[in-house]
Amino acid sequence: MSDRNRTLLIQLVLLVVTLVTTTLAGAEWMFGNLFVLVENRLGWEEFLQGFQFSLPFLGILTIHEFAHYFTARKHHVRVSLPYYIPLWFGLSPSIGTMGAFIRIKDAVYSRIKFFDIGVSGPLAGFAAALGLLWYGFTHLPPPEHIFTIHPEYLEHGLAYPNFVYDNPAGNIALGDNLIFWWFKNHVADPALVPHQFEIIHYPYLFAGYLALFFTALNLIPIGQLDGGHILYGLLGKKYFDIVAPVLFVLFVTYAGLGLHTLDEFRQYGEADYYAGLFSLALYALFLFICFRRMFENPLNAVILSLSIILVQFGITYVFPGTTGYPGFLLFLFLLGRFLGITHPETYDDKPLGAGRVFLGIVALIVFVLCFSPKPFIVL
Repeated sequence: MSDRNRTLLIQLVLLVVTLVTTTLAGAEWMFGNLFVLVENRLGWEEFLQGFQFSLPFLGILTIHEFAHYFTARKHHVRVSLPYYIPLWFGLSPSIGTMGAFIRIKDAVYSRIKFFDIGVSGPLAGFAAALGLLWYGFTHLPPPEHIFTIHPEYLEHGLAYPNFVYDNPAGNIALGDNLIFWWFKNHVADPALVPHQFEIIHYPYLFAGYLALFFTALNLIPIGQLDGGHILYGLLGKKYFDIVAPVLFVLFVTYAGLGLHTLDEFRQYGEADYYAGLFSLALYALFLFICFRRMFENPLNAVILSLSIILVQFGITYVFPGTTGYPGFLLFLFLLGRFLGITHPETYDDKPLGAGRVFLGIVALIVFVLCFSPKPFIVL
C-alpha cells in the first residue's frame, strides 16, 4: 500500500470512529444516561437517535475544515485532508471528539495566504451553525418532550422547574453568547424553549451551541489559531507582536479571577492557610509555564505571573464575588506552552486589500457574537 493510500485509510478510519464516538456522546446527552457500567444503560435505539447530534455537529466541523482545505488549494499550498480526533470517555459524558485539523505541508510565506486560509474556516462554519440553530429553534418539540427524557418530572407536570431544581448541583447550563441569546429570545416560540438546564438534551441546539463555541475558540486572535492568522493579516508582524501577547495576558487574567482571593485567606484557619498558600504557589507555577515562552529571560515570566496574581487579588477585593472562567485555563496553558502566541513571519508582507480587511472585521465581529465569557456552567 502506498503512503498516500495508507494516509487516506487512516483519515477514513478516524472519520468513521469519530462519527461513532460523537453519536455515542450525542445519545448520552440527549437521554442523560450512559452506554456502559450503569443500570438501564442506553442501547441500540438510543444510539441511532444520537445521529441527530453527530451528523450536524460533524457536518459543521467538516465544512469548517474543508473551507480551509479548498482555500489552501486555491493558493497552491499543499494540504492534507482533515484528520478527525475521536474522544469518548464512556464513564462520563463527552462530546465524542477533540475536533479535526488539516496539515499544511508547505511553508506559507504570504500574509495574504495566511489570512485567506485562516478566515475561510470560521466564516463557513459560522454560516452552517446559523442554519442549524435556525432549524433547531424553529422546530422545537412540544414542552412535554422533556418527560420522555425525565419521566420523573411527569408528577409535577409543566410546572416541574418549580420543584426539581431545589438542589441544582450536577446540572449543566449553557452560558449564552449573543447569537444563542438572540435565537432563544427572537426566533424561537417562547413557550417551546426548554429550561436552561435541559437544553443539553436537545441535539440540534446543543450541536449548534458547540459549533459557536469552537468557532469562538478558533477565532481568538492569538498565535496560529485562525483568529491569529486573521489578526496577523490585518496588522502585520510589528503590531501583531504587541497586540497578541497583551490579549493573551488579559485572557489569562480574566480566566483565573476568583480562584484565590484575599477574603479567602482571611477566613482560613492555620491548616487551611498553608494549604491555600500551597495552592497559590501551584497557580503561580502554572502561570509561569503559560508565560515562559514569551520571554528569553525567565525572570520576566516570574514577574508577570506574580503581577497577574496581584491584579486578580485587587479586582476581587474591590469587586467581591467577581469570577472568571477557570475552564479556559487548560486551553490557555496549551496555547502558551505548546501552540505559542506568536505568528510565523512572512516574507511576502503585502498588506490586505479593502475586501479582505472587511472580511477580517466581519470575522472579529463573529468572534464577539460567538464568544461566551462562561460557556458551560456546571452547578
